[in-house]
Amino acid sequence: MYQEERRQAILDELTRSGRVEVNSLAESFDVTPETIRRDLTELERHKRLRRVHGGALSLDGFRPEPALDEKATVMAPEKARIAEAALAFLPERGTVLLDAGTTTLALAAALPDRELTVVTNALPVGMALARHSHVQVWVVGGRVRGRTLANVDDWALRTLADLNGDVAFIGTNGVSVERGLSTPDPAEAAVKRAMCRAAKQVVVLADHTKVGEEHAIRFAPIEGVDVLITDGGLDPGSVEALERSGVEVVLA
Repeated sequence: MYQEERRQAILDELTRSGRVEVNSLAESFDVTPETIRRDLTELERHKRLRRVHGGALSLDGFRPEPALDEKATVMAPEKARIAEAALAFLPERGTVLLDAGTTTLALAAALPDRELTVVTNALPVGMALARHSHVQVWVVGGRVRGRTLANVDDWALRTLADLNGDVAFIGTNGVSVERGLSTPDPAEAAVKRAMCRAAKQVVVLADHTKVGEEHAIRFAPIEGVDVLITDGGLDPGSVEALERSGVEVVLA
């Protein structure tokens, strides 16, 4: 295959899946990873894609955040496994912060009925936990962001500023070694940042397609993440890079 044919094939794959990985492309085209990296660098120079750690993203991927019901159908089995793995990080007693998002909502659905105080800014999470008799549920107030049904802005931030939690389970649109945790919306990023600061331990719940992605607003550096629980689709190179940064990676 000629160089131009290979690069067009890379763009075709980006159109189909929204992202490509260096090692997968190298194996597919029977070339070295260095060759693929040069291809990606050249395509980025011509503004055909965006390079990220371990691969590249389609420029079409930098679009408005999808709504909650749309996100709930994506990677649903993986999110359920991530939620089950997250149960190991629950304290027997104590205060847990549960962020807005479809993966954290999966954790709420799996949460055991034990002596816990759960603080959330997500209306669906609060509703999912309301049936428990032993879990105290505190829903942080604020402006309801319709796209994610998360409470944001000053009311939420003032409440979280006074909170001292044991563990925060955080969702994210993107996680990378270089940029840490990121999300498209500034108001939601501010609440996520406050939740991370309020907890002794930060556990990020994100399927493997979020790893390597970078969105407009960073709300935590990678050094602020204690544990990343993701699915087995994450490539070994990304696992190694995250672990070198001090993050415990759990593959569900």
